[in-house]
Amino acid sequence: MSNIRIVVLTSLAMIAFAGNSLLNRIALYDTSIDAASFTSIRLISGALILWLLVQAVHRSRFSGGIPARIGAGNWFSAIALVIYAAGFSYAYLSLSAAMGALVLFGAVQATMISHGLWRGERLKLLQALGLLFALAGLVGLFLPGISKPPLIGTLLMVLAGIAWGVYSLRGRGAGDATQVTAGNFLRAVPIAVLLNILMYQHISLDTAGFWYAVASGALASGLGYAIWYTALPALKATTAATVQLSVPVIAAIGGIVLLGEPLTFRLVLASIAILGGIALVILNTE
Repeated sequence: MSNIRIVVLTSLAMIAFAGNSLLNRIALYDTSIDAASFTSIRLISGALILWLLVQAVHRSRFSGGIPARIGAGNWFSAIALVIYAAGFSYAYLSLSAAMGALVLFGAVQATMISHGLWRGERLKLLQALGLLFALAGLVGLFLPGISKPPLIGTLLMVLAGIAWGVYSLRGRGAGDATQVTAGNFLRAVPIAVLLNILMYQHISLDTAGFWYAVASGALASGLGYAIWYTALPALKATTAATVQLSVPVIAAIGGIVLLGEPLTFRLVLASIAILGGIALVILNTE
């Protein structure tokens, strides 16, 4: 794969990941769709596009028109996927796109770093300092003062980040990434629909909200993950982890330009501390 193609694919994947935050936020802020319905439609759309991608790849490799069987994935990962998607949507009822992306990304990386420490990995001095910086940035978000993020929304996004971290850890070395993701999305659909049924009293749908959810699932999630997994084998682990630092920044810019969200001093300082701290941890990994 050429360097130009790697850069283009990686950039598209990061834009898609940031797009999830923007699509969730604008749907729940500007339309009447409820969070549970958004989650269900997003996962159904993602499952459909991933299933179609798997079928297309299968037909390009094998003649005869026999559909591919998707046996990859597992129910535990599907549950983690639903917790992530639902927590993500409910958090955006109160968080801005930038704040949500920052908290989500911090929680994902903290989960994966903590897993490494639990498995016996040791931090270098700069990595330890980076972890302290990131923790200080997270604490700084909740110090008294203006522009403090809503606690419930933040906790829901932290839960979403932990769930996504668990999902990512379970997906390492699980085989064909697109097939595994498609299998997990397909298993997540009935769980998400069950959540919708349990929340039936709060169901609210409209056309715009529906299409935002479809775009989030099919484009930002389904195609976004497929693009990312295409570029991933060509990237070093540290490069793959570091490039994801751009997601909260892209989401923040999109939130300001597209949604009119304010860029607060608290958010800028927290972003520098959290993203800079995580970068120190990742870049000093052997």
